[in-house]
Amino acid sequence: MSEPIQKFRAGQLSCALWENEINVNGQTRTVLKASIARRYKDANGDWKSSTSFSRNEIPLAIYCLEQAFEAIIQHNGEQESQEAAVEEVAIE
Repeated sequence: MSEPIQKFRAGQLSCALWENEINVNGQTRTVLKASIARRYKDANGDWKSSTSFSRNEIPLAIYCLEQAFEAIIQHNGEQESQEAAVEEVAIE
């Protein structure tokens, strides 16, 4: 499995951004997707992950997801700028 390109943490929660390639109208594009999880130790002291959150963890999940959303918006803006620069060179 590949590594996330960026991670955001708040308490026991973390959100990871992953690059995924998709095909749009015959062209390959890279999109970012987010995953969120809560880490905890079980009764044996082993680390586990969960995707369910208590009432007090929901604001932490929201915070992590907002950070991920901002990173995705920034990534998309940079990608669009690069595509526009390539189109300008092709036109000239």
